[in-house]
Parts: sequence; C-alpha cells; structure tokens
Amino acid sequence: MVTVSETHRAIEAVWRIEAARLIAGLARLVQDVGLAEELAQDALVIALEKWPETGVPPNPGAWLMSTAKHRAIDQLRRKERLARKQQEIGRDLEQRQHAEIEVDDGPDFGDDLLRLVFTACHPVLSTEARVALALRVLCGLTTKEIARAFLVPEPTIAQRIVRAKKTLARKQIPFEAPSGDELAERLPAVLEVVYLIFNEGYTATAGADWMRTELCDDALRLGRILAGLVPAEPEVHGLVALLEIQASRAAARTGPTGEPVLLLEQDRTRWDQLLIRRGLAALERAEAIGAPPGPYQLQAAIAACHARARTADETDWARIARTYEQLSEVMPSPVVELNRAVAVSMAFGPEHGLHLVDQLVAEGSLSGYHLLPSVRGDLLVKLDRPAEARAEFERAAELTANTRERDLLLKRAENCG
Repeated sequence: MVTVSETHRAIEAVWRIEAARLIAGLARLVQDVGLAEELAQDALVIALEKWPETGVPPNPGAWLMSTAKHRAIDQLRRKERLARKQQEIGRDLEQRQHAEIEVDDGPDFGDDLLRLVFTACHPVLSTEARVALALRVLCGLTTKEIARAFLVPEPTIAQRIVRAKKTLARKQIPFEAPSGDELAERLPAVLEVVYLIFNEGYTATAGADWMRTELCDDALRLGRILAGLVPAEPEVHGLVALLEIQASRAAARTGPTGEPVLLLEQDRTRWDQLLIRRGLAALERAEAIGAPPGPYQLQAAIAACHARARTADETDWARIARTYEQLSEVMPSPVVELNRAVAVSMAFGPEHGLHLVDQLVAEGSLSGYHLLPSVRGDLLVKLDRPAEARAEFERAAELTANTRERDLLLKRAENCG
C-alpha cells in the first residue's frame, strides 16, 4: 500500500519535472507569467489533496494541465475585471482543453518552453531579477531555496520575483520566442542566466558549502533544454559542453569533510566519464556548426583540455594558454587575464605568470577579488618566496565570504611557515 508520504514524494518529483512545461503552456494561453504560475500552484495544491486518495494518475502532467485550465476558466468567469480576457481567453480555453490535454505530446511543447525561457530572461529585467525568476518558474525552486542559495534575505528574493512579474505585465512583454536578429540579440541574456546559476552552484559565493550541486543540476537542465530548442546556435552547445564537463568533477571537488579539493589535486578517477563524453559531444556539435567560437565554446575547449588529461601532468597547458588568449579577444576581462596568467605559469614557468598577475595588481580592477592574491600567493610559493606568499593567502582569506574557501586559504598561509 502506498503511504501518504510516498505519494507526496512522488508529487514533488512530478512537480520538479512538469512545472516548467506546465507554466509554459499556461502562460501561452493567459499571456501572463505570474498568473500562469499561480494557476500551476493551484493545480499542485489540488494534487496534494486528491492524489493521496486516488493515486498518482498515469499522465500526471496532463492531469495538472487540465486542472489548471479549469481553474483559469473559473477565475476568468468570477472576476469582472477580467471580463475581456474571459471572452478572448476563456472561450479559447474551453475549446482547446480536450485537444491539448496531452501536454507531453503537443506540437507546441517546445515552442511554449522556449517562450517561457526567453520571457523569464527578458533584457527588460535586471540580471538579478532574471536569475530569481528563472530559478522560480523554470527550475521550480521556492523563494526560500533561492534566497538560501544566494545568501540573500527571503523577502528580497520575493520582491525581486514579484517586481519581475509586474514589470513583464506592465511593459506588456509578449509571451513569445524571438526569431532572427532578435533571437541572436536576446540569446546572450538567456545564456548568461544559465551560466550564473551554474557558477553559483559550482563555487558558492558565500556560506559554509563549497558547492551547491542542486543549482548546477538546474543550470544543466536549462542548458540541455535550450540546446534542444535552438540546435543551430553554437554558443548554446558551447555552454552545455562547458557545464557538462565542469559538472563531471563534482564528486572530486570536495574531501571527506566537505573541504575544497583543487583541480590539480583531484582524484580524476572520480570524474564522471558520462558527463565528460556528453560535454565533448556538445563541443563537437558547436564546432561542427562552423561559426567563429564564442566565449562559452572557448571556455568549453579549455575544460575539454583538462577532461582529456588522464593526470594533471598530462594537461596541455600551452594549448590552454593559447585558448585563453583567444577568449580575451572575444570577451576582454581581467578575470580571463588572471586565468590566462595561471595557464602561462603552468606552461612556461611561474615567473611569466607572476609578471601578468602583477600587471593586474597594478591595473587595480580586481583589488577586491580574492582569487587575485590567491593566485599570486601560489606563484610566490613556486618561486620560493614563502613570506610574501603567506601574506597573499591571508589577504585572499580576508576577501572571500565562503567559509570553506577561507579555511583552505588560511591553511595554505600556515603551510608557508
């Protein structure tokens, strides 16, 4: 006999899988992301009430969609202020509710989801609002979960999400997937959101955890969806390749007590070979399209160099340094230059890397970035300048807000003697 708790776990799993598709389908019909999410949540509440008694239906996604559509019709009939929408949308819902009940197989599924991705990540919203809304409607995270992930007060996240929905409604942003030049113009905003979500999961900005793998999983899912919906865009495949390969190292990036394990010290037998193969295949798809490589494809190419090396000593650092040079041309950034300095030091000696790092120190734009003194400390250790290295590691520890990373940096400082 299936218990209530088992049914609730099954409902949670169904919601995780179906939420984005459900909201996407509803948003197409009601032309309002906020209202679509409310209707989807209403359907979830009804499922929590009914499924423990009746069992999970054979097609739970279709059941949720049908229930949400009926709720939409009821709301439109009850509220006089939505009389016009009742005529325009309510009639359409009634006509289509039977024809569209199989949401998994409908021809508009891909289009609906693509519309939702581009709407949630619309450039009219700030980057912070896009991330919060995407995690909410595309990944199904609660406001509390999003707040905990980014160490932001829950009311702040709630306000961001509410304001984002109101902004989309007030500015009458159409629920549509752009095409042609407009798609190319808006795609970077979508990819940036996915990239930011993954990065926060891969190396948490602050808090007691080195990684938040659930955020990495959500970003990977979004990336894979995009790759299926816009297969002709090389940067989408490049981003997916990067995320797959980076995610392959997750099990090796922390030690027994959760402490960070740096790349060159990781046990590569713990890297997930399936994710690596998927990542390399995505990189091949990006390269096969034939367009000049963009920043995500180049970062994926760097990650691939690490993935192909069976040991740290086999890493092709010279190739990585050249790729970073390419990356700095298409995406100029002091952080890219810092990473290039590391690759140069590994390929040609620490003194060459230190020269590049000192240029960044003089330039000043990374003065508050903890990895700048961390990298400089590492290079000074290799150049047998332990006292200077210790000072750099201590400064890096002061700058980071992540407890695990701070402990690691202080330990490295202590090891300098």
